[in-house]
Amino acid sequence: MPRPPRLSRAAARTAAVAAVATLLAGCAAAQKNASDMSKYTSTASSSSSMSMSSGSSAGSSSSGMIMPSTDSDGGTVTSMTVDGLKAVPTTVLASSTWQGMRITAEARSAVPFVVYNGTSEQEIKPGANASFHLMVMLNDAQTGVAIPYASVWATITRADNVVYDERQWPMISRYMGAHYGNNVTLPSPGTYRLSLLVSPPVVARHLEYANVWLRPHRVNFTFRWRPSY
Repeated sequence: MPRPPRLSRAAARTAAVAAVATLLAGCAAAQKNASDMSKYTSTASSSSSMSMSSGSSAGSSSSGMIMPSTDSDGGTVTSMTVDGLKAVPTTVLASSTWQGMRITAEARSAVPFVVYNGTSEQEIKPGANASFHLMVMLNDAQTGVAIPYASVWATITRADNVVYDERQWPMISRYMGAHYGNNVTLPSPGTYRLSLLVSPPVVARHLEYANVWLRPHRVNFTFRWRPSY
């Protein structure tokens, strides 16, 4: 009985890359659906107490700062390598609600993306040591509808040293939908502080969104970066 032909090293690596991409895409879609169901179910039960009027912010402190909750693993981003490629399963870092806007930060594998300026495209590739792709989702806390036309700036510090300070690009993705994202490179494993500055959506609004999200809003939380090679 003849033996099946052996794959070359290049072909085997290509197949492994495709398998990892398929796995991560499926994980992202599944986890996103599960995350959406859980958080929107929980917000629906409290919708009667959620105010959309100016000056109100559910769960805010006296200073106006909302401290978000973390996932069951404490917002830990863990990476692994598959055939030499760094893979980061989709991880919910934290979420917060500001005047009916749900702000959610997630991390997944660093990916290339394309920036289109209206006339041409520019591909942005992650660096060789990129840690993960940071995604910030802005959604209506009651309906789950994505909120576009805002801007998000992310700053990551450790021991008061700034290690990342970049704009989050407005993005669209087949699996994650509309979000604000960019690739992040951290110097080493450890605990970091992430600060998100969300600027108001600059857009015409229906009346249900009058008098909300009129000033920039900052939210802070911590997470752990833990590569496992």
